[in-house]
Amino acid sequence: MRLSNESILVILFVGLVAGWLAGKIVRGTGFGIIGDIVVGIAGALIASFLFPKLGIHLGTGLVSEIIYSAIGAIVLLLVVRLIRGGGRF
Repeated sequence: MRLSNESILVILFVGLVAGWLAGKIVRGTGFGIIGDIVVGIAGALIASFLFPKLGIHLGTGLVSEIIYSAIGAIVLLLVVRLIRGGGRF
């Protein structure tokens, strides 16, 4: 798989927006700007794996990718909070 410079910038932008959005929704578990990008990208990977398996399709385009990534990042933040916080939501 070959990524162009534009693809990398789009992935970073979507990861940043999704990580920031997830950090705002799941308060208290933000990891800073770099951590939010990493969580957003990991959330995108989780969502791209789980959503097709569950039969969930939100559409195409940048906005749907941000929504997918944000949902994945929220799930990831909740799991991290569950593990790190001793089971409290």
